[in-house]
Amino acid sequence: MTERKCILSGDRADPEMLVRLACGPSGEILPDIRAKAPGRGAWIGVSRPELEQALAKGKLKGALARAFKTGDLQIPDTLPALIEDGLRKALLDRLGLEAKASMVLTGSEKIDVACRKGEVTLLLHAADAAADGNRKLDQALRVGQEAEGTDLAGIVLPVDRHALSMAMGRDNVVHIAVTDSRAASRLRAAIGRLESYLGCANGAPVHGGQDSAGALGA
Repeated sequence: MTERKCILSGDRADPEMLVRLACGPSGEILPDIRAKAPGRGAWIGVSRPELEQALAKGKLKGALARAFKTGDLQIPDTLPALIEDGLRKALLDRLGLEAKASMVLTGSEKIDVACRKGEVTLLLHAADAAADGNRKLDQALRVGQEAEGTDLAGIVLPVDRHALSMAMGRDNVVHIAVTDSRAASRLRAAIGRLESYLGCANGAPVHGGQDSAGALGA
């Protein structure tokens, strides 16, 4: 797909970093996270706080009216929350698919070994993971990538261990190591879109001159 334009900011971006809004038969506006709903769509690329402000001030309704060429629209007050829930579900579904395809490792000991061998492409931590456990695995990641002394680290997800465990069908998932580069790319996209919407991007800084698509943990 080509770039899409955010109806609120006017900025253009890859559709993978935006959220599509669809208009139902009754004029109800709902998020179309997978961008597969039929008919005309409108794209937004702002954070949740910005969307809530636009909704409260009527700016969102005006932008949607122009996009759909009608003022007969129903915008639920819960739209910002619906989008967040949809983005979080998309991330969890992606993690579940990668787990079924055996693209990820769980369990601190297994992850530690794989990190030190340089086999981990992306390291993830649950939102409620212990700081000490994160530090140990982050250090193992740096050892395996010959990046000791840098700030290379895993991503702390905006998702807790319970949600991760349910999504992946495994017990007590606190840390996740991704060993396939293509799987890592797919997950980075899902994580980036959710974090951008939440306004809480916390991935590790780019390391070793790589761009964000190639940086471990970025």
